[in-house]
Amino acid sequence: MSRRALVLFLALGVAWGIPYLLIKVAVGEVSPAQLVLARTGLAALILLPIAIAKDALRPLVPHWRWLLVFVVVEIAVPWVLLGSAETRLPSSTTGLLIAAVPLAGLAIAFITGRAERLAPQAWAGLALGIVGVAALVGLDVGGSDLGAVAEVGVVVVGYAAGPAILSRPLAGLPGIGIMASALALTALAYVPIVLLTDGVPGPLPSAQVVWSIVALAVVCTAAAFMLLFALVQEVGPVRATTITYVNPAVAVVAGALVLDEPVTVWTVLGFALVVSGSFLVNRGGRPQTSPTAEIVDAVADGRT
Repeated sequence: MSRRALVLFLALGVAWGIPYLLIKVAVGEVSPAQLVLARTGLAALILLPIAIAKDALRPLVPHWRWLLVFVVVEIAVPWVLLGSAETRLPSSTTGLLIAAVPLAGLAIAFITGRAERLAPQAWAGLALGIVGVAALVGLDVGGSDLGAVAEVGVVVVGYAAGPAILSRPLAGLPGIGIMASALALTALAYVPIVLLTDGVPGPLPSAQVVWSIVALAVVCTAAAFMLLFALVQEVGPVRATTITYVNPAVAVVAGALVLDEPVTVWTVLGFALVVSGSFLVNRGGRPQTSPTAEIVDAVADGRT
């Protein structure tokens, strides 16, 4: 790996490891819906001009129905549920549970009849991942938080389904156009939702929350996506997805250092099992996708 690739890799690992911490800070003062609106709106303002300059929006028009489905399963529903879950779960636990996305991808491959090419080590990875999730949920999460765990479960399924849509009905379309339009559509959809559920926005939240939202939009969404494109150019889409295994560790360390979240033996064990399981699933013949799908697959696996 070149020095430039290493810098990009480390930068992306931080950019996609800290969202859980930032979300935890933000939902202390704003609602999950308000957070989604602010984050997607700011990120869309950054990415849309780039997508327009690259003429990356026009090819999407004939595929608008599938684009809307992608918006719902990849961003609009998962991000609000993620914010809701983090009002009750530690940010580190949320990050570790999200690391199970490749396991959900394997389950989707099985359901859709695409799992017959998977090697035995992929099935071993699925078993390890399930044990890891069980350790986190059964031993590291209180019973009153199981509803939040269920919300994260929906997020995981959505993050796994998004690349499946990209690999088929949206295959070959420009990734920057898909992400820019998806963020913009989500922001537009959440304007009436926020007005109906939270009313007219009041005074600005604290500076800490404002900066958390700005960082989520600028660093963890817009800039991270551009970093991913640069990393893919350096090392290819397959090697770029290994960023998935760095993000959970960053999430655990950030939660412990900034929010004083406890790191128990079950946290460490769950981390080791989930990440090892995800690694084996990917190495064991995950269903092939288009380059665009592999790029956004990394987005789904790595970011929130």
